[in-house]
Amino acid sequence: MGIAVVIVMGYRYLKNSVALTRNIISHFVKEGYIVADCTVGNGHDTLLLARMVGKGGRVYGFDIQSVAIDRTQNKLMEHGLEQRVILINSGHENIGKHVEDRLHLAIYNLGYLPGGDKKITTIPDTTLESIAQTLTLLYNNGLLLVTCYTGHEGGEIERQRVEEYLMSLDQKRFNVLRFDFINQRNNPPVLYGVEKL
Repeated sequence: MGIAVVIVMGYRYLKNSVALTRNIISHFVKEGYIVADCTVGNGHDTLLLARMVGKGGRVYGFDIQSVAIDRTQNKLMEHGLEQRVILINSGHENIGKHVEDRLHLAIYNLGYLPGGDKKITTIPDTTLESIAQTLTLLYNNGLLLVTCYTGHEGGEIERQRVEEYLMSLDQKRFNVLRFDFINQRNNPPVLYGVEKL
């Protein structure tokens, strides 16, 4: 199921990138899927993915900050879903060292940990290394969703680097879309969707 098809199916409100990402996830992820949340943050997307993959699926969750891992673990335990998730306290550029499975979907929320130290952010070099590894792990017809937050120092540079990299992907092997809200104020995030062919 392609990205464009997912958006047409039942999407009622174009609210923001977070809502759009969750809508795509809810239409795409099936029970038994293996997925990765490459920036678990406060665990909201990890929890959603754990619900979606069911008992037979698996979620890999990465974050370099132990506080993010702890918050996510607590959230999963509150809902009895910790058995479906493997949390890894490491930078997402190490995904290839920790994930041997093929992935149906991977997501990134780039920037800083909401409610955390805004000086600790994702950075272009490690982000691009991670995305490159993740694309090799994706199944054909698998999806990669990358949300770039640009309102912090270095955020716009990272977005530009991500876009340049994604634009360079072979169109015979990948479909790449950009979703951005052009009439919203205060640096709205940009969502990139990549479908591996």
